[in-house]
Amino acid sequence: MSVLASLGRATAAELAKVFSLKSWWLLGLIMVAYVGMTAAGLAFFVSDLGAQLAGAGTGAPAPALDPVDTANLVYSSVTAVGLVIPLLFGALLATTEYRHGTLTPTVLAQPRRGIVLTAKAIVAALMGALYGVLGLIGSVGLGAPVLAALGEDPALGEPEVIGVLLRTLVATALWSLLGLGLGALLTSQIAAIVIVLAFTQFVEPILRLVASVWEWSASLGRFLPGSATDALVGAGILSSLGALDPSAPSAPVDALLWWQGGLVLAALAGGLLLAAALTTQRRDVE
Repeated sequence: MSVLASLGRATAAELAKVFSLKSWWLLGLIMVAYVGMTAAGLAFFVSDLGAQLAGAGTGAPAPALDPVDTANLVYSSVTAVGLVIPLLFGALLATTEYRHGTLTPTVLAQPRRGIVLTAKAIVAALMGALYGVLGLIGSVGLGAPVLAALGEDPALGEPEVIGVLLRTLVATALWSLLGLGLGALLTSQIAAIVIVLAFTQFVEPILRLVASVWEWSASLGRFLPGSATDALVGAGILSSLGALDPSAPSAPVDALLWWQGGLVLAALAGGLLLAAALTTQRRDVE
C-alpha cells in the first residue's frame, strides 16, 4: 500500500475516532458561548456609549478607535480568549490514546507511527479550523449586532476585517497543532490539560503584560505564542491595550508582520511534533 493510501486510511480512522465521541461538539458549544459573550461585552466596552460610561467615573477621555479597528478587536475575541479550545482539543487527540489504551490497536492497524502522527496532525488542523469557524459564529454573531445596536459600524464588508476573519482560522488550526504536539510529547492527559489551562489563562497573559514594560523584554515577548497570534491575525485585546488605555505602560516595539507571526506559531508546533516523533512516538506500547 502506498504512503498516500495509508495516510488517507489513517486520517479517516482518526476522524472517525473524533466524531464518535461527544467531546468535540461539547468543546464547540463552549467555544461559541465563551467567545460570543466575550465579543458582546467587548463590543459594548469599545463602543462610544460604553467608553463614555467607563470614562464618566474616572474623568478620563474615551478611547477613540477607528470603526475597522473596533470591529477587528471585537471579532478577534476568538484568538484572544478562545484559543484554549483548539489547543485543548489537540492535546486530547494525542493523550486520549494513552489514557484509554487505544494506542495499541492504532499502532497494530498502522505500524508506521510517522503516518499515524501525520494523520493526527491533519485532523488537528482541520478541527482547529472548524473551531475557528465556530468561534467566529460567536464573535461575529453576537459582536456585530451589539456594535450595530450601539450605532457602530460592524464593518463586515471591509477587506481588513475579512482578512482578520480568514487569518483567525489559520491561527486556530496552528494552535490545535500546538496542542497535538504538547499532548504527544507529554502523553499524560492530566498534565496536558493543566499545562494548557495554566499557560493560556494565567502564565502567558502575565508574561506578555510584564514583558511590555521594557523595550528589551517587549522585543522578546513578540515571540510568545499569544503575541505571535495577535500579529498573525492582526488584532488582539492585549496587543490593543495601548490604544484602549494610553496610560498603560508599553515599550515602543514594532510587532511582527502577519506572516512572521504565522511562522513563529508553525515553528513552535513543528518543534513539539518533531520532539514527540523522536521520543514519545518511538516508545513501546503496552
